[in-house]
Amino acid sequence: MKSVDEVLDLSQIFIQVCESGLLVVEFVFAIVWQLLDASLDDEGLLELTPEKKSRWPTKPQDMEIDGLSSFSEKRVDLHKINTVMAVEIVGDFLKDKVTSRILYLARRNMPSHWGNFVQRLRLLASNSIALRTSKHITPEGLLHLTSDTRKVLSRECKTSLQQEFHAVMASGSLMSSAGQCHGASQSALWLPIDLFLEDAMDGSQVGATSAVETLTGLVKALQAVNGTTWHDTFLGLWIAALRLVQRERDPNEHPVPRVDTCLCMLLSITILAIVNIIEEDQNPMGEAERSSASHRKEKQTLGKRTKDLVFSLQLLGDYEGLLTPPQTLASVANQAAAKAIMFISGLSVGSGYLDSVSMNDMPMNCSGNMRHLIVEACIARDLLDTSAYFWPGYVNGRSSQMPRSVPNPMPGWSSLMKGSPLTPPMVNALVSTPASSLAEIEKIYEIAIKGSDDEKISAATILCGASLIRGWNIQEHTVLYITRLLSPPVPEDYSGADEYLIGYAPFLNVFLAGISSIDCVQIFSLHGLVPQLAGALMPICEFFGSCVPKVSWTSTTGEEISAHAVFSNAFTLLLKLWRFNHPPLEQVTGDVPPVGSQLTPEYLLLVRNSQLASPGNNTKDQIKSKRQSRFSSPSPREPIFMDSFPQLKRWYRQHQACIASTLSGLVHGTPVHQIVDGLLSMMFRKISSRGGGGGPTTSGSSNSSASSAEDIYLRLKLPAWDILEAVPFVLDAALTACGHGRLSPRELATGLKDLADFLPASLATMVSYFSAEVTRGIWKPAFMNGTDWPSPAANLSMVEQQIKKILAATGVDVPSLASGGSSPATLPLPIAALVSLTITYKLDRVSERFLDLVGPALNNLAAGCPWPCMPILASLWAQKVKRWSDFFVFSASRTVFHHNSDAVVQLLKCCFTSTLGLNSSPISSNGGVGALLGQGFGSPFTGGVSPVAPGILYLRVHRSVRDVMFMSEKIVALLMSSVKDITSSGLSRERLEKLRKSKHGPRYGQVSLAAAMTRVKLAASLGASIVWITGGLSLVQALIKETLPSWFISGHGPNQNGEESGGMVAMLGGYALGYFTLLCGTFAWGVDSSSPASKRRPKIIGGHMEFLANALDGKISLGCDSAMWRAYVSGFVGLMVAFTPTWVLEVDVEVLKRLSKGLRQWNEEELALALLGIGGVGAMGAAAELIIESGL
Repeated sequence: MKSVDEVLDLSQIFIQVCESGLLVVEFVFAIVWQLLDASLDDEGLLELTPEKKSRWPTKPQDMEIDGLSSFSEKRVDLHKINTVMAVEIVGDFLKDKVTSRILYLARRNMPSHWGNFVQRLRLLASNSIALRTSKHITPEGLLHLTSDTRKVLSRECKTSLQQEFHAVMASGSLMSSAGQCHGASQSALWLPIDLFLEDAMDGSQVGATSAVETLTGLVKALQAVNGTTWHDTFLGLWIAALRLVQRERDPNEHPVPRVDTCLCMLLSITILAIVNIIEEDQNPMGEAERSSASHRKEKQTLGKRTKDLVFSLQLLGDYEGLLTPPQTLASVANQAAAKAIMFISGLSVGSGYLDSVSMNDMPMNCSGNMRHLIVEACIARDLLDTSAYFWPGYVNGRSSQMPRSVPNPMPGWSSLMKGSPLTPPMVNALVSTPASSLAEIEKIYEIAIKGSDDEKISAATILCGASLIRGWNIQEHTVLYITRLLSPPVPEDYSGADEYLIGYAPFLNVFLAGISSIDCVQIFSLHGLVPQLAGALMPICEFFGSCVPKVSWTSTTGEEISAHAVFSNAFTLLLKLWRFNHPPLEQVTGDVPPVGSQLTPEYLLLVRNSQLASPGNNTKDQIKSKRQSRFSSPSPREPIFMDSFPQLKRWYRQHQACIASTLSGLVHGTPVHQIVDGLLSMMFRKISSRGGGGGPTTSGSSNSSASSAEDIYLRLKLPAWDILEAVPFVLDAALTACGHGRLSPRELATGLKDLADFLPASLATMVSYFSAEVTRGIWKPAFMNGTDWPSPAANLSMVEQQIKKILAATGVDVPSLASGGSSPATLPLPIAALVSLTITYKLDRVSERFLDLVGPALNNLAAGCPWPCMPILASLWAQKVKRWSDFFVFSASRTVFHHNSDAVVQLLKCCFTSTLGLNSSPISSNGGVGALLGQGFGSPFTGGVSPVAPGILYLRVHRSVRDVMFMSEKIVALLMSSVKDITSSGLSRERLEKLRKSKHGPRYGQVSLAAAMTRVKLAASLGASIVWITGGLSLVQALIKETLPSWFISGHGPNQNGEESGGMVAMLGGYALGYFTLLCGTFAWGVDSSSPASKRRPKIIGGHMEFLANALDGKISLGCDSAMWRAYVSGFVGLMVAFTPTWVLEVDVEVLKRLSKGLRQWNEEELALALLGIGGVGAMGAAAELIIESGL
C-alpha cells in the first residue's frame, strides 16, 4: 500500500497519514471517484461541477497510453459501453459488503471529500443518459446507496438468543409500558421529564442554572436514546408538562404556592426549550469538519422540527383530560379561544378588546383549554403562525356570538402603546394584566430608566405584577429587566461612591418587595437569573447596610421606608438565593455534598461572572442573541467578588463562625457591647421598667431602666451591619436568661419580635444562631405544656394519624408520637424560641417576606432534630392556620426519612415497584407515571389526607439525604432486584426453559421477552433519573468512575442468589445496567458537546472504557456473572455506537482497538466494526483491516 501511495499520492490528497489500513480506504475511494469523474467526463457533465474539471487524470492525453486513432470507427459504441460499465462498477462498489463498508469509513472520516463526491454523484444521477440505459442500476438506486438512511454497519450477532436481545435492546421503544397516566400510551418513555419537572417545583430549592438549558439537554438526550421522532418527543414533553399542571389544578391552600411556577414551567420554560431545539435545527452547530453535503442535508430538512411541533400540537387535542385549565386560569384560556374565533371570522381587534369583554359575554361553547394557551405561547415566539387557528376542532364558537362593542374600554396595554400616561387607573390595569408582547414590556423598561421619579416607581410596580408572574410570552425578558434595574446607572453629573443609590431607595424597594415571594424567587431560578440577581443585590446590601437611617420615605402603599427597610428587604431576598436555611450539619457530612449545597455567595458570584464573561462567542449564544430584546445588551460585565463587599463578607464570616463554635469575643465597653446593651434594653424595656434586674444582661451590663424608649431608639440609629454584628450576643443573652428562668418564654418571644420589627434582617441571624445552638445540644428542653410554651396536644394525635395515612403506600413504619404517660411534648429550647416567634406574626403581605425566610429554615431545623420535633412544630402551626394543616402534616411526614436510611431505601423500592406495576398499591396497581407521581400533594381528596405517591415523597426528601454515595449503590441494587422481579413475573421458569431449549430459539415467547425488556428499560430509566436528580453531575461521575467498577469486581449477579449462571436474569440485568449507565451519562453531559458539563465527559467515559478494555484483556478479575458482564459490555457499547457517537470520538483510539479486539473474541464482529467505524480517523485503518479480514 505504501508503494501505491507513492504512485497515487493518496496521503497528499486525503489524510496525511501513511498507515496501511488508512491507505486501503483512500485507494478504494480514489478508484470509485475516478470512475465517477470519468463517467461525467464521457457525457460532458464535468463542466457542470464547481471545479469544471477532475482531480484525477481522465483524458487520453493525461495518461500514458497509446493513441486511439485506429479505433475511430468503433469509438462511439465503445465509448457508450465503457460509460455504462463505469457507472455500474461505481454502483457495485457501493453495493458490495466489503467495499461499501470501506467507503462508509471515507464518508464518516473525510466529510469534505465525501461531500464533493456525493455532489458529483447527484449530478450524474440527474443528467446521465448512460445511467438511464443501464439494466443493473437506476438513478434512484444509485442515490440510495449513498443516502443517510442506508445502514452499512448494522448490528448482527452470532447466537440466536443474543440476536434477539440485541434486537429488543435496539428497539428504543417502551411501547407496551404498563399503566399510563391519562391514557398516554408511551408516557413511560418520558418519565425522566416528569421527574425533572416535578423536582424543579420544590420551593425549597433554588438553582444557579437555567431550567431551560437543562430541559433542552434532557429532551435531546431522550429523543436520541429512545430513537423517537421529534413529533413524538414534543408530544411527550407536552404531556409531561401538562401532567405537572394537573397535579396542581385544584390545590389546597398552603404557604408555598406552586400553580404559577407550574404554569411558568409549561408556558415559558418548556416553550423556550423547544425554541432552542428548533433553532438548533434551523442553525446547525456543526463541527468544523462537517461536510458541505451535511450542510445541504440540514438545509433540505429546514423546518422539519417545526412541522413535527405542529403535528404534536394537533395530536395534543386528543388528550382532553390533560387540557382542563386550573380554575384561576379559565378566563385566560377562554380569551385565547375567543381570539382564535375572531381571527377566523376576519375581525380585527386590539389587545385591549378581550381584556374589556366580560367572560359572561362569551359564548358558552367558546371554552378555552390549555392547548389554546400553549398555541398562543408558540405563536408569540414565532414557532407557529395564525394558521393554527384553522386546525380542525381547535375552536367551536362563532364570531356572531361575540359582543361587537365595548361601551367604555378599560385602560390597558394598548392605551399605553398609544401614548397614554401612567395614571393610577392605568397602573392598576397594567399591574393586573400581563404584557402580551416584548414591545409592551420594553416600553415599561424605558419608562423605568428615563421617566420621572413617580413614573419610575409606577414602572417598577408594573414589572413586578402580572407580567412577571403570568407574562409567559415575555417572562425571560421581564426577569432580566428587573435584575438590570436593581443596578441603576450612576447619574452623569454625579461623582462619588455609592451614595447615589440613596436617591433610588423608593424605586429599589418596590422591586425588593415585589419579587420577594417564594413563587417569584422560583421564577427567577427557573430562568437561571439567580446568580445575576445575587450580584445585583449585594451592592444594595453593602450600601444601605452601611447607612445611618436618618431619612425615611413613604411608599405608594403607605409603608414607611428607611435605609434599614431597604437593607432588610434586599438582605432577606439575597439569603433566599442560597441554601442559608439548611442545617449546618449538611456542610460537614457525607462524601458527596447534596445537590445545591454549593449555592454559597461565592459560588453564585462565580457563576454570575462566568455567565457574563464572554457571551456570544459560540454559535448557541449567537442564535440566542437573535431573540434578545434591544435593551438586553448593556449590562455590567465586570467580575465581582466577595472582597468587593467587606461588610457582607464580615457578616458571612461571622455566620460561619457562629455555626462552627460558641460565641466569644465580646469585650466590655466596646461599640459592639454598647449596641448589645441597647438592643437588650429595647427588647425587654418592660421588664427593665418593672425593676428587679431579672432581664437578660451581658457581662458587666447594668441594664439600667433610666433610659426611655426614645433614648434607646436614638442610640440604635446605627448602620444595619453594626446592629447585625451585635445580634448573636443579644440572642445568646436572651436565650441564657430564658434557660435560667430570668425571662419567661412569652417575654422571650415578645422581645425577639421587637428585635425583628426593629431590623427585619436580624431574622437571618436568629436563624443562624438558633440553628447552630440546636446542634450543640447544650440547652435543656422546653416543655410545650400550654403554660410556659404553646402546647401541640390539641391536635398532635391527629397529626400522627395523618402522617401514617400519607405514608401508607410506602410500607414505612412511623414512630409513635407518644412521649409516655401524661408528660408534655418537648422541643430543644432554641427551636421552641424560634417557633414561638413565628407564631406571633400576622399573616400579611409584609410579614410574608420575612416568614418566607424563617419558615423553611425552621422546617429544616426541626426536621434535623430527633423525632417528634417536626410533628410538634406541624401541630403548633396547624393550630394557628388551620387551612394549611395538610401542608404542615405532609412536611412532618417527610422527616420520617431524615432519621432512617432504611426508610429511604424502602421508599426507593416502593418507587420501583409502583412504576413497574409489581405491587398492588392503593394509589395504582398499573404502574407507570401515574403510579409513581399520582396526583401530587395538595389536591383535595374525599375524606381528608390520602396516601401520597412514592415519587412525590422521594422528590421532597432526597435533598436531605446526606450519604449520597450510599444512595447510588442502593439504586443499582434495586435495579438488579427489579430485573429479577420483572423476569419472574413476566416469564415463568418453564417458559424460560423452553425459550432456551426451543428449536426456534427466541421466536418462542418473543412477546414476553420484548415485554420484559420494555419494563427493564423503564426500571433503568427510573434508576438513572433518580441518580441524576439526587446527586447531579458529581454523583453520575462517581457512579461511572467508582461505583460500577467496584460493583462488577466485588461479585454481584443473579448467581449469588441461586440463579443459574448465564440465565435470562443475568442477561437482562447486564442490559439494564448498560441502559442505566448510558442514560445517567446523557442526563448529566448530554448527547452532544453543547453543554458546559460535556467538557468533563471525555475523562470519565475514557476511564470507564479503559476499565472495560482491561477486563476484556484479562488484566482485571471480575466477580460478577459472566453472562451479565457480557450483556453489559455489548449493551453499553452498542448503545454508545447507536445513540452517542460523539462520546466514542472522545475515547482514546488504542482503547477502542482493545475493546474491538475483545468484542471479536465474543463473536461480536459487527459491533467491533461499528465501534471502530465511528472512532474517528485514528481508528479508520484498524476498521478497514477488520472489514477486509471479516469479508474474506
